[in-house]
Amino acid sequence: VSAGNGCGHTLLTPHSGTLSSKNYPGTYPNHTMCCWQLQAPPGTSLLLAFGDVDLEPSKHCAHSSLLLTDPQTGTTYGPYCRNSIPSAPLLVTNSSTVTVLFNSTSHRSGRGLLLSYATSQHPGMGGASPGMQRHPWDVPDPPLTMCFSVYCPAGCKDIHGDIWGNPSQGYRDTSVLCKAAVHAGVIADELGGQVTLSQEKGITLYESAFANGLRSKRGSLSEKRLVFHKVCCLLSPACDDVLEVVAFNASSWWHEVDVLGQDRAWVAERAALSTTGHSWAAEPGAKVAWLELDLGTRRNVTGIIAKGSSEHHNYYVTSYHVSSSRDGKNWKPYRGSSGQEDKVFEGNADSRGEVFNAFIPSIIARYIR
Repeated sequence: VSAGNGCGHTLLTPHSGTLSSKNYPGTYPNHTMCCWQLQAPPGTSLLLAFGDVDLEPSKHCAHSSLLLTDPQTGTTYGPYCRNSIPSAPLLVTNSSTVTVLFNSTSHRSGRGLLLSYATSQHPGMGGASPGMQRHPWDVPDPPLTMCFSVYCPAGCKDIHGDIWGNPSQGYRDTSVLCKAAVHAGVIADELGGQVTLSQEKGITLYESAFANGLRSKRGSLSEKRLVFHKVCCLLSPACDDVLEVVAFNASSWWHEVDVLGQDRAWVAERAALSTTGHSWAAEPGAKVAWLELDLGTRRNVTGIIAKGSSEHHNYYVTSYHVSSSRDGKNWKPYRGSSGQEDKVFEGNADSRGEVFNAFIPSIIARYIR
């Protein structure tokens, strides 16, 4: 729970979260406050990671301050500001409840604060800090191609910081690690989670991609790159295979007759990603439009790639829902990791680029709509 007029990006879940002051990493506003109540499950304790604490210095941090209190034991941490920073980047508490209080009066400078937290069940917490691929308490730089694991808190998608690369190439090693993990589709931003990755030899050019609601940047040569794995690094990740579609079906299809009187059928079979020329399109004016994929047998479906049709027409789908079925008769809408409402997937912004969205959790089904 958070309250006050000085709260910035905030995503709090029982097991992890990320929070920041208003305008972060720009200068935080004058005369504001925010109070965050962090509550972990009973029997666990909270670990707080100080990604950035940059509050204008003052005597005893009287003008701007960050103060943490443990109401269960009465322990206080801080106050913190620029001339009184935390002694270590990771604070290990003995409590499942912590109150984080941020106050500001008149000041001229300071980025404010960025914090992340997790429970004691996830000691290897990854960085929410911009410009850092991991916090200092995580594993040291591994040799090339060695696997390591980091826990990423919920809420990393919207923190400040850039990522370069894409899920298939990997990411430039200067990318914000946990933000890149969301882009790669190995964790859901609203939950966070453990990520497994390897540090491998860099490549000449990192291509930009739009995936899971994030746009990565196009980046130049780097010595190292980060590659995320959905299963053990020692195995070929079977969940990265492209599934074969046995049959396509659709609510309708467009029978186009061009200005020369030539027919063009935008039938469901043309929806395969590898198809050249025109794609599938529903009948113009159709109130309901769906495309159905029959995978032949029940499969573990971990994501979807969508692309528009750029031949003669600038057609593409901007957003969509997904449903699945094991028998082709009873359909279940996909609700994602939150499970509260049908998830809307962000689609394409043009007819040329591919957009990847991950299913977290994955779907076990024969039919996808």
